[in-house]
Amino acid sequence: MRRALREAQKAEAQGEVPVGAVVVQGEKVIARGHNRPLGLSDPSAHAEILALRRAAKKLGNYRLKGCDLYVTIEPCAMCAGAIIQARLRRVVYGTPDPKAGACGSALAVLNHPKVNHQVEVVSGVLAEECAAILRQFFHKRRHKVSGAGRQVSGAKTRRPTKVRSGGQGPVTRPEPPVPSP
Repeated sequence: MRRALREAQKAEAQGEVPVGAVVVQGEKVIARGHNRPLGLSDPSAHAEILALRRAAKKLGNYRLKGCDLYVTIEPCAMCAGAIIQARLRRVVYGTPDPKAGACGSALAVLNHPKVNHQVEVVSGVLAEECAAILRQFFHKRRHKVSGAGRQVSGAKTRRPTKVRSGGQGPVTRPEPPVPSP
């Protein structure tokens, strides 16, 4: 997990959300990755996906049987799907993701009873360190200040209002930002 944390630090240094992942076969790290969706202009460039791609290329097979994935945060649904397709043996993650985690926090994609491959899941490994790097990143992002001394991100905004539209369910209409005093 410490190697995954080092990968997360690389992501942070590049302005990406600090998530890191490593694929291990036996006792050997065979691939690593860190978040790069911004840098690669690729919404699928999550740390887990990049590490899985590199491991598959190294082994010459997209099936990574017997391999384990260590990742600093609970994988999302997209990454969980890739983990299942890769046939990983185990996923070890640091901190849960209550908004998008697909190992049980928000969704239960891994080990869903209808899925044809079951993955051992271990959570909470170096959880505080994994959570801290994310907290610090988002704290800095929310409190970033421009050269003029005005807050760049984290400006106060109204929540979107939900509006019903002719039987098609709720539609979200964003409200304009509230001006700062």
